[in-house]
This record gives sequence, C-alpha cells and structure tokens, in this order.
Amino acid sequence: MNRILLVILMLALLGEIPVYAQSAGRVVIDDFESYGEDALPVKWNAQYNGKLVPLTEQFIDDDEWFYVKHEAGRRFVRAFSSGEAVHINKKNGDGFEWDLREHPILAWDWRANILPKGAREDKDKLNDSGAGVYVVFSIEGFLLKRPKIIKYVYSSFLPVGTISSYGKLKVIVVSSDLDGSGDWIRVERDVIADYKRVFKENPPNKPLYMRLWSDSDNTKSVSEADFDNIELLTR
Repeated sequence: MNRILLVILMLALLGEIPVYAQSAGRVVIDDFESYGEDALPVKWNAQYNGKLVPLTEQFIDDDEWFYVKHEAGRRFVRAFSSGEAVHINKKNGDGFEWDLREHPILAWDWRANILPKGAREDKDKLNDSGAGVYVVFSIEGFLLKRPKIIKYVYSSFLPVGTISSYGKLKVIVVSSDLDGSGDWIRVERDVIADYKRVFKENPPNKPLYMRLWSDSDNTKSVSEADFDNIELLTR
C-alpha cells in the first residue's frame, strides 16, 4: 500500500495526475481529456423510449450532435442543434457517486458560441436554451410519474437569477447573453440551496442523473455551446 501511495505521489509531483483529481473534496464527472478529436462522448448516454442507453452514432445527425473538440490545448464537448433539441446524460453511479450530503456543489465550464435567436425560457413557445445543465431527481407521481428537475441555463434573453417554472421542471438562469457570450464561464451551484429555493423542501440525497443540453427547436434557429470540467465539490 505504501509503495502505491508513493507512486501516486510521484506521479502527482510530475504532473501526470491533474491537480483537481488529487483533492478528496472534488469529484470529476468528466473533463473530456480521454477523448480524441471529434470523438463521440461515449461515457455519456442517450435517452431512448424514456431509458438511458449507450450513446452511439444512431442518435447523432447533422442537425443535432455532441462531439469532443480540441482547441488551444483544451479538450471539451461541443453541442450543436439546428431546429432540434440534443442532450447527453450521465447516470449517478456510472463512473461517479454523487451524494449531496458530501458534494452539494455542481461546477462546470461552458461557452455559448451561438444562442438561439428569440429564445426565452419563461415563454413555453420560445423555450430554447443554447446551453443547459440538468440535475434530475426522484421520479414521483401516482398515475403520471415525472422527475423533479433543476435546469441551469445560458439564456439568450433573460437576466441571471431568473427562475421559470414548468411544473416539476424548474429553470434557473445562471448565464445570460445580456452579459455577453463567446467566452468560457465557470459556474458553481449549491444544488441543495437551489432545490430548497425552487421546490420549498429538502432534496433527495442522491440525484438520479445529470444532463448536458442544447436546443433550438421552438425558435427554429441554431445553437452551439461547449462544456468542460464538470465536477462535484464540497462547500
């Protein structure tokens, strides 16, 4: 055991292990460093008939896709949609364990390259988001079972702090084109605090899964956004 720890320490000192991966208070969901250029992010899942399934090329076409890109020494995943909605999903327990009691903070980097024109999340018929991060919680209901969801968005129109409600789906604007787009932004959200704010109750300890999202179907426009360094943090 001591020899293993020594090897890990030496690798860390040599820069072979990323600094963020060394911290016990940080869980890396994905930093996309393990993918080649234009690779499909196969550590994530598609959703088909209400179930999470392996992500394959059959769920990708010219109008809706996620591919890993390389730029200036950085690797990230890019989402593109043209009059469509596209998303990938990561299930809790699939390569990471998320317990809000230990890691209440969800953090990520994103960059909005193209935001859907005319979109605004507070109007159902215009409800598109160039970039979105979902946290999906327990599925509830007697006849119609739906999950409670928090959706963090980069909005084309609404200011940061805006909250829109669609039943069990709560939309929180955390970045906005009112403050500009085209640059990388770091986002850190206290999911427990946000859940209490929008649902007026304590959240389940373990979210079911998270989702990366981009859509332009309601506005019949185009969206493109980049995501990177998706992590869980302690307070």
